[in-house]
Amino acid sequence: MKRAERLHALSEMLRRSGSRGCSAERLAREFGVSVRTVKRDLAALDDSGVPVWSRPGPGGGYGLAAGASLPPVSLSPAQAVALMAAVSAAPDAPYADLAAAGIHKILDVLDPRTRTRADELAGRIWVNATPSSSSRAIRSALEEAMAEQRVVRIRYTSRDGTTTTRDVEPVLFASTSGRWYLVGWCRLRDAMRWFTVSRIERAGVTKTACSGHTVQEVGEPPANARPVHGRGE
Repeated sequence: MKRAERLHALSEMLRRSGSRGCSAERLAREFGVSVRTVKRDLAALDDSGVPVWSRPGPGGGYGLAAGASLPPVSLSPAQAVALMAAVSAAPDAPYADLAAAGIHKILDVLDPRTRTRADELAGRIWVNATPSSSSRAIRSALEEAMAEQRVVRIRYTSRDGTTTTRDVEPVLFASTSGRWYLVGWCRLRDAMRWFTVSRIERAGVTKTACSGHTVQEVGEPPANARPVHGRGE
């Protein structure tokens, strides 16, 4: 990990630790460096304007002042291109449009040298993504219903050709075998159901709040499935 990346990760870890703070020894173990290096990094953060506090003695450590704001996100060219490639390769993924807009915001605040290097590297990655199999309006409705936890009314055609209108309480989005699914509590069947997103012909968010069905009710995920936390967990 380069020093600039470590400094950002270090400030994030201090922010997450809250008022408890972290000892220099714990920080050193986390980042695989010496305690001396950690203390130099903490001094560098303090010099750059990050409000680092220190508490001496047993149980002491380092942290960030309450309400502190961190410097703008700093990405390496490779990290910026990794984000662009991930979104380009998965246009059907939930919130893909929002992710693309977020990446453009990040790119806009990169320093010119990093932006130039990222653009050059991006030109060395080609993506032949499959066009979206569902309309933007349908995906937007499903995304809104999931985020707001409201019942979504869908017109759905099953594999055998039967078309029904159902009120569904969205629980999660799942991707398997190249297809995206809306998994939710179907009020028509009074049970948890998996709906292939590409088979949803119409979707509209209602004003009805979901009743609280949980991810645990869906069952155990496949061994190779994991939530999208983005922290390598």
